[in-house]
Amino acid sequence: MPAVPEGFEEAYRLQRARYPAGEPGWQPVHTVYMPADRFSEHTVAEWGERALSLLKAHLHDPEEMAEVFGLPGGLAAVVHDKVLRKLATEPVEDVRIDFEDGYGTRPGPVEDEHVRLAVAAVAAMRDAGTLPRRWGLRVKSFADGDPERSVRTLERFVTGVSERAGGLPDGFTVTFPKVLMEAYLGQFVEVLARLEREVGVPLRFEMQVEAPQTLAFLRGDLNASLGGRLAAAHFGVFDHTAAIGLPPHEQRLDHPACDHARHVMQVAFAGTGVELSDGSLAAVPASERTVDVHELWRRHAELVRHSLAHGYHQGWDMHPSHLVSRFATVYAFHLARYDAYRERVRAWEERRAGEGGALDEPATIRALAEALRRADAALP
Repeated sequence: MPAVPEGFEEAYRLQRARYPAGEPGWQPVHTVYMPADRFSEHTVAEWGERALSLLKAHLHDPEEMAEVFGLPGGLAAVVHDKVLRKLATEPVEDVRIDFEDGYGTRPGPVEDEHVRLAVAAVAAMRDAGTLPRRWGLRVKSFADGDPERSVRTLERFVTGVSERAGGLPDGFTVTFPKVLMEAYLGQFVEVLARLEREVGVPLRFEMQVEAPQTLAFLRGDLNASLGGRLAAAHFGVFDHTAAIGLPPHEQRLDHPACDHARHVMQVAFAGTGVELSDGSLAAVPASERTVDVHELWRRHAELVRHSLAHGYHQGWDMHPSHLVSRFATVYAFHLARYDAYRERVRAWEERRAGEGGALDEPATIRALAEALRRADAALP
């Protein structure tokens, strides 16, 4: 029997730790950021009501949806129905109460009070059954030079919710922005480990990839070096494009420089189990006129399709109008190819050529199966 090469067992152990196998869990299609000073137990429901009213006012029927989003008539009818249903039942899948850019810098007692109010809102939503499936907060960056404020907000929020809700509800995550130094990640993990001992539940976090400096230390073993606490990496379009010197009118999610950053993130985190999320569109309808609402939806849909085409199935939404174009575009993306993908998988299982004579590779079959799984998880 051939001898096992020296060092193989250790290399294989590291492979399994860095690139764990297994089915990925459910991932939201978006994260909605809401400034902490404007967040209440009613905010999520109000966003849903506003999005639903926009849909009913400016997309009266499937024909209008087909025209705005460029969909075939039959597909538009299905998508129209699904978006209506989604906005009425679960308009927000993931919410982040923002204590960073969307909130700004406030005096310490003022931020403490907004933490207290956010805790009360989360506890009330948990009691009412209206807390989104994923939820949490975004703290200030250590790069701002005041880690004490960031840690204070996190600790008061987490312990406060745990006390008010009788434990930390499922789906919690914390977003750590502007990671200019790799050392900040390890320091933040130490904060989470200490806090975890207090609340008695595992705590993981999302990092934001917003600076070109961050790209330099993204790599396959990063999550392992952080004890497996890194749950996701979210791309920040505006900080990144500003930092590399793009003019303001080119600070857009579909700029080639953003494609490069996203691809670096994909290469670094492939196979690690770290989820990826794209950024946002910083625009709202210019007015209540249908022509302006439609223009916003078309632009947002272009960006969502761009993200989906690049393998990013989640993004940020910053205004209730974005919910309509987000869900419409995601549902159309999945439904347009669902039957064809399923047929190709069936052909593989039956050891025959697929439609058009396609002979898919095993890697493509895995991608097809993953696309079907994502569609099943995303579609209402």
